[in-house]
Amino acid sequence: MSEFRVRPISSLNTSFAVPGDKSMSHRAAMIAGLADGVSEIRNFLPSEDCLNTLAAMQACGVEVEVLEEMPGFGPVTMRIHGRNMQLGTPSAPIDCGNSGTGMRLLAGLLAGQNFTCELFGDESLSGRPMGRIIDPLASMGAEIEALGAKPGCAPLRIHGKKLNPVRYELPVASAQVKSAVILAGMFCDGVTTAVQPADTRDHTERMLGSFGVKVTRDGQAISIEGGQVPLARDFRVPGDISSAAFWVVAAAAIPGSRLVITNVGLNPTRTAVLDVVERMGAKITRTLHSADDGEPIGDIEICGAELTGTELYKDEIPNLIDEIPVIAVAAALAKGKTIIRNAKELRVKETDRISTVVANLRAMGGVIEEFEDGMEIEGGHPLHAASVESHGDHRIAMAFAIAGLFATGETIVGNTACVNTSYPGFSRQLEAAISGSVIPADYALEVIPVAPL
Repeated sequence: MSEFRVRPISSLNTSFAVPGDKSMSHRAAMIAGLADGVSEIRNFLPSEDCLNTLAAMQACGVEVEVLEEMPGFGPVTMRIHGRNMQLGTPSAPIDCGNSGTGMRLLAGLLAGQNFTCELFGDESLSGRPMGRIIDPLASMGAEIEALGAKPGCAPLRIHGKKLNPVRYELPVASAQVKSAVILAGMFCDGVTTAVQPADTRDHTERMLGSFGVKVTRDGQAISIEGGQVPLARDFRVPGDISSAAFWVVAAAAIPGSRLVITNVGLNPTRTAVLDVVERMGAKITRTLHSADDGEPIGDIEICGAELTGTELYKDEIPNLIDEIPVIAVAAALAKGKTIIRNAKELRVKETDRISTVVANLRAMGGVIEEFEDGMEIEGGHPLHAASVESHGDHRIAMAFAIAGLFATGETIVGNTACVNTSYPGFSRQLEAAISGSVIPADYALEVIPVAPL
């Protein structure tokens, strides 16, 4: 079984890039696959999750020409030949692997097609709630069967049909649910509206706009007129701020450190992690390069300091949900208390991230109280090495690799192959940080051109 063996470091002064954004890579594969014409997608994330979404689109008849790839992982630059909104019938059930984003967004996209198909995933994904997208899609006339051992869980059998526009009030703030409704709305006659209770990631709306599809916003109501066809275009995926977050915390917690992460996405619905770490005492400078493709892109510079605890605001939580495990590590390294509440959604991610973070931090000497919807961490207690388990959750694995950089002795993080679902190349950069050598400027081992067939 794969594992990380992590030793403490005393400095982090370097500059490098992180992989392409996972959320945007999923959406680029889907929207380019629906488009009229051929799109070139660059800096695609060749992670297991995104490759499963790309394979799902190929199973529905989308042609993909790989132009560059990372050996051992997959394509980073490709041409996607869009199907002009008319996908083909897959010959077998579609494997979504571990990706809730892939399954939920594909369900919205496929509900309006004219064929029946099935989506399935691994054991973890098969235990995650899908009723949250089945209910709004059913209100649009979709017919979706949840075939899992648990009620409302995958596999999902989707009987595609003509859908009806709706105005759907989301019971919880979820970019995945909002996106499933908006994508399904593309296949309706009339206006479909998703009303979110709080701001969530807006990559779907921005990317649809980049591909020529008009999406409007009125307060928290996001609307789309059905019948629009995305127009093919070239799109470069920026670096993933959620991947950068692990290194942001590492640099922030070492006084005197200076880290620059280049060409990362600075979408305001994703940068709450920077706000939190700044509140804890680190100095962070954001330098915007461009807002190409509808997404702001730039560099972030982190200067480390003595951190102090903070409280996560309720309205921040929807846009911090993926970063909370590593924020909890930052809290353990800070002076004073950090309070994380209103985050019950963490219990239905790849693992129960609340109980897993609590167990692992306690194993390393952290002082932490668990709540049903979060935790309270009393920082400033020295961390010591321990053997901790990721439970197959990529963000837990990386968060506790970062914790190991601050613990006395050698920390062992078990079951780390899951990291490839979001961050191929993380282990190489981690090894460089531990050894004190220069962290590779690019996360990729190598990118090579692929000869045409």
